[in-house]
Amino acid sequence: MIDARPAGHVIGWLLVILGGSMLVPLAADLVEREGHWPAFLQASVLTVVTGMCLALANSNAVRDRLTLQQTFLLTVGVWVALPIFAALPFALGATGATFTDSFFEAMSGLTTTGSTVLTGLDDLPAGLLLWRGLLQWFGGIGIIVMAMVFLPELRVGGMQMFRSEAFDTMGKVLPRAAEISAQISTIYVAITVACALAYGAAGMGAFDAVVHAMTTVSTGGFANYDASFGAFKGSIEYIATPFMLAAAIPFVLYVRLVAGEARPLWHDPQVRAFLGFYAAAAAACWAAVVWFHETPTEIAFRESVFNVASILTGTGFASVDYMRWDGFLVSMFFFLGLVGGCAGSTSCSVKIFRYQILFAATNAQIKRIHSPHGIFRPRYAGRPVTDDVLNSVMTFFVLFVVSLGMFSVALALTGLDFVTSVSGAATALANVGPGLGATIGPAGNFAPLNDPAKWVLIAAMLTGRLELMAVYVLFTRRFWMA
Repeated sequence: MIDARPAGHVIGWLLVILGGSMLVPLAADLVEREGHWPAFLQASVLTVVTGMCLALANSNAVRDRLTLQQTFLLTVGVWVALPIFAALPFALGATGATFTDSFFEAMSGLTTTGSTVLTGLDDLPAGLLLWRGLLQWFGGIGIIVMAMVFLPELRVGGMQMFRSEAFDTMGKVLPRAAEISAQISTIYVAITVACALAYGAAGMGAFDAVVHAMTTVSTGGFANYDASFGAFKGSIEYIATPFMLAAAIPFVLYVRLVAGEARPLWHDPQVRAFLGFYAAAAAACWAAVVWFHETPTEIAFRESVFNVASILTGTGFASVDYMRWDGFLVSMFFFLGLVGGCAGSTSCSVKIFRYQILFAATNAQIKRIHSPHGIFRPRYAGRPVTDDVLNSVMTFFVLFVVSLGMFSVALALTGLDFVTSVSGAATALANVGPGLGATIGPAGNFAPLNDPAKWVLIAAMLTGRLELMAVYVLFTRRFWMA
């Protein structure tokens, strides 16, 4: 049987940190004198006490090395336990939300999905708006560390290909995670501060600038207004776009850039493919909006570059209801959400490197068919792709398609229509945010959905954020008997 105590110890201390962070929105509420600070105080005390009890109860099992099974358990356990307690301020606060809605909002925040069940955001207390932003900001840095430390260790979805870039973490999960977090955190904070200052310079209020900077750099997409980024028009859309794109680039390349190595950033095949694909998609969108909707050129360009970047990176901001555009663009936005950014970034979805490997493998297979006696191997970044990476990537694609179908059927069984079911499953599994249709599209939210549908979406958000296999392996008998 698996010794779960090391995972429990780490989760306990993370809960203590989460509970302590609730004092930040508590202070914001006191400053605004809105009278909702008791909810944060109660949630903070409950979270800290629970975390300390869990950490101390398992302190006798602390170790530097974790087994493979313990690493899987820790990875999933963190992303289940933290949203439970992160939901408390919503359940106890001014929203009057049920536990289902509170847990949905917390899971959406920490997984940086950006789907919301809260309405009347314009009138929500500042403390709760700040808490939503903090959840996504914490989730963003957690996703980077997970992608650079844990997923390469677990050999999930081809991520083992980046183990060397993740500072050789094999067998040293906990100490290496702390070391990498320290380096990444400095850069993450610096980009967030730069984004907030840029928003402020463009005319955003200080509070809005801070919260939206956190949800931009985390590619989360929570906004302070029901209209999302439609509340801000003009230059702010231009400012948000490069920050969303920057957050979708591997943060390890920023570490190397700070160390004086600029070449990897400009020559990384992921970065080149991602930026090239973005430029092509934004240009196609711009041309379609101008041609079919007779929108003024500058407005069409601004709306195109912003919304394509938002969906491609999985941020999920919307500055326009693109459901009013033609079917070609709506379909394009659906598939953009299934592409995603680069591995090792705050971005979500399938990730661009997997498509590169898929195309390389397809090209090699075509050559084999044409020349049966030739030897052709798919290559990535000039190196042959090993069989274990190739098998892992192909398994990911198969599981992603199967999971998309499974969650779509589950949503349909709750009574949702076809478009809402499929787009809801896709946006949750890919952690994008808005779906399609009148209900969960860019002009709506997830509040009207019934509770069973929300729990299906919660499961999809968790599964997608942990790259599928890290969750599914827990349902195998062999895992628990190892």
